[in-house]
Amino acid sequence: MPLISSDTKGVYVIAVTPFDDFGRVDYESLDRVVDFYAEKGADGLTILGMMGEAPKLTQAETLEISRRVIARAGRLPVVVGVSSPGLAAIAEVSAAVMDMGAAG
Repeated sequence: MPLISSDTKGVYVIAVTPFDDFGRVDYESLDRVVDFYAEKGADGLTILGMMGEAPKLTQAETLEISRRVIARAGRLPVVVGVSSPGLAAIAEVSAAVMDMGAAG
């Protein structure tokens, strides 16, 4: 997947991360969210930012959500938020999501 650059344009939706009634990531709803944004014509997605509830997630959940959204988004570029209280974790997650095919 191409990386974001100064030539990147269009609408990149700030995607939510859905949870079930027990506070677990709702992966089926996540799939529906990605499909909805694609069907409505989004040019790309941004995930795991403020609306993506990133601080509530474990590193394993962050990686699984990233893997799932990048795979499901298909042609849509996905920008992944990699906030963390430590630089080592930021570097590790950043490298992992870029290896998965994140656009940024």
